[in-house]
Amino acid sequence: MARIQDTAGRRGRRRGGGQTAPLRKPDYTHLRHPFQPQPAFSDDAVQAMHDTALRVLEELGLKVLLPEGRAVFREAGAIVDDDTEMVRIGRDIIEQALKTAPRSFVLRAANPDRAQTFELGAMLFMAGAGCPHATDRLRGRRPGSLRDFEETLTLQQSFDVIHVLGPSAEPQDVPVALRHYAMTRAQLALTDKPMFVYARGTPQVLECFEMIQRARGLDQAGFEDGVWATTIINSNSPRQLDRPMTQGIIDFARHNQLSVITPFCLAGAMAPITVSGALTLQHAEALAGIALAQHVRPGAPVAYGGFSSNVDMKSGSPAFGTPEHIKAALGTGQLARHIGLPWRGAAGSAANISDAQAANETVMSAWGAVLANATVTVHAAGWLEGGLSFGYEKFINDVESLQTFAELCIPPGGDAAEIGFDAIADVKPGGHFFATAHTMERYQTAFYAPLVADLSNFGSWSEAGGLTSTERATDIWQSVLAGFEPPSGGAEAADRIDQFIADRTARGGAPPES
Repeated sequence: MARIQDTAGRRGRRRGGGQTAPLRKPDYTHLRHPFQPQPAFSDDAVQAMHDTALRVLEELGLKVLLPEGRAVFREAGAIVDDDTEMVRIGRDIIEQALKTAPRSFVLRAANPDRAQTFELGAMLFMAGAGCPHATDRLRGRRPGSLRDFEETLTLQQSFDVIHVLGPSAEPQDVPVALRHYAMTRAQLALTDKPMFVYARGTPQVLECFEMIQRARGLDQAGFEDGVWATTIINSNSPRQLDRPMTQGIIDFARHNQLSVITPFCLAGAMAPITVSGALTLQHAEALAGIALAQHVRPGAPVAYGGFSSNVDMKSGSPAFGTPEHIKAALGTGQLARHIGLPWRGAAGSAANISDAQAANETVMSAWGAVLANATVTVHAAGWLEGGLSFGYEKFINDVESLQTFAELCIPPGGDAAEIGFDAIADVKPGGHFFATAHTMERYQTAFYAPLVADLSNFGSWSEAGGLTSTERATDIWQSVLAGFEPPSGGAEAADRIDQFIADRTARGGAPPES
């Protein structure tokens, strides 16, 4: 972080803003929630939603398209109808799964200092993920390329308030049968944080696992000792698990890697229009995925996922950062704590460009996740158009917000020296504190140094070009990319899998399963 903040300081001097490189060097690598989790529902309502979700699974069931998934549920004691592909899951199966699902586990990383303990109370952030397009002020909106994917990884690596990697701008210029090679190699070469792997069928998943093992010098036991790969599992709400998602749960559980079971329940579209109704459906689908993972391998790492919001009832488009989104986040936190599992929340924005709407939607939805004590908040930086684009300027402005959240994890002092009676006594009424001993001892480290915000007055701002925060963000991401140095060992890790990739590419790669 110090290098990036120094860059921001040099930028300020160049524009005549009078800034100096800040001496303050915060570390946002490991964060814990500073606030007690806030509720949206009474305890009785949470219990009622949980009981109703169990009733949904028992009486209505869900459709499981993968025959192997239905076979696993049948073995667990569920009632399965292969003709209709429907599975009804008894509450005893859910209760047993919740007994074995771990409450805490480690997300491994190439750099041990970047490893994260995934549990209730931890506060992790992931950048915007799954975007087919990338956009910035210089190059405009475009289909995501391998270059974009590598650049977005570089941005994620460069800010320690981003804790877990995500596929920010997916490389559309790489054939889908080969894409997992390029995405895994780039993560290994350019980053040293916990990694992401798409669940797109067993062949791709197992090849990604093998690449990680080869790159990190791990045997099977070493790979399964903690989580080296994380994936997001989205159910097809309402009440359906498709083939790749079901297979992903099975594959990741078998190899003791993390699947984050995340229904995408948009109230009024794929879920009941009420917040409590959407959460009940979300809860049922998440419990089903957790049960599947635990029956495949008791103790397999899983996370409860929530991504419930509402739609715009005029257009049908997803909405984020709305009051309903925030209430759903608070309720999701209550449901996750009710079953005792770490969980995934989400920020997000439906805005098309990095503007006030985009900033407001992401900040408000991120506040919902933070106040609900989400273990990891996905789409916390860079997400635009409801996930259709990753914005470079949006990422930088969002990082500013995340660093502000991170600063809240540092408790302010309250001893006599901090309270400063002597400092108050030193200044006459109507005076100022700029030159007091109390200020001079602390001014270099007292306050957060903004990354992109311009705190100069109107005259200085105008003389420096009168740039908006979006325009200033362009200079920052350019500086970050230009000055980036890959982590130690990244090139060697990539070298260890190059022959593997060449051999598998020559065979045609591994097409995704659907």
